[in-house]
Amino acid sequence: MNILVLSRKWSLYTVRRLRQEGARMGHRVEVVDPFRCILSLGGKEPCVRVGERRLSRPDVVLPRIGTWGAAYAISVVRHFDLMKVPVVNPPAAIELAKNKLGCLQRLAARGIPVPETLILRYPRRLDRLIRQIGGLPIVLKLLRGTQGMGVVLAESLRSAESMLETIWSLGEDILIQHFVSESGGRDIRALVIHGRVRAAMRRVGPEGEFRSNIHRGGVGEAVALDPEYGRTAVRAARAVGLNLAGVDMLESARGPQVIEVNASPGFEGLEEATGRNIARMFLEAAVRAAREARGKGTWDRGP
Repeated sequence: MNILVLSRKWSLYTVRRLRQEGARMGHRVEVVDPFRCILSLGGKEPCVRVGERRLSRPDVVLPRIGTWGAAYAISVVRHFDLMKVPVVNPPAAIELAKNKLGCLQRLAARGIPVPETLILRYPRRLDRLIRQIGGLPIVLKLLRGTQGMGVVLAESLRSAESMLETIWSLGEDILIQHFVSESGGRDIRALVIHGRVRAAMRRVGPEGEFRSNIHRGGVGEAVALDPEYGRTAVRAARAVGLNLAGVDMLESARGPQVIEVNASPGFEGLEEATGRNIARMFLEAAVRAAREARGKGTWDRGP
């Protein structure tokens, strides 16, 4: 099967593993930078070009989309969808997952637990609003942050006001969230594929760090997921519309609280923590997407 991976970097662990495992499984895995894709409309049929080369129609597309330039990359995924090429995650679902505010709104609308959150601009009596979500300290999150960047902890009203004024002056929007102190710099990452949790780990941040991201020095450890956490992860992925998702949850005194649903989760830490072949799971999800499209009659090999 011809599997197209959309990624800006060939050197990423995830991309290297997908190519390596694809070869073992007998698939042809091609990696293309979405920024090099030229989208063609208005002719006999839509197509994608890379430079002067017309890209051969793949059997399925596996998007790996980061934060920077996400809008264009999602447009590339949407173009393949227009061409009736199966994609592992629908473009609308990827777009929603990338929108931190929209994603939280969707989760809350479906009754999925999320931390108490404020979205605002230039409020009066910030102290009163902060008390409504449990008081100080609070977590401030840029809507465009990733891998723990753009996430800070404000432990006093003065520092919160200073940070907010600086961020707003730059034209950025931000979420203010209740700090779940009992999580202790830890969270749960669950990998959900087609409505099942396939692997999970607990991420633990370095001493004194409230963020648990692997890219910020956190470490992962395999975890047997509590059924409530498993159900919450599956519900969150389904609510956003993702067939393959990394769902991040805090371990609060009230149970799981979803803080992010990732449409392009990395899995280096997950493979290391669990010893499982996550790359193979991703490729099996891609093969399933292609076969299901064939079964529904929506798959088109093109000319």
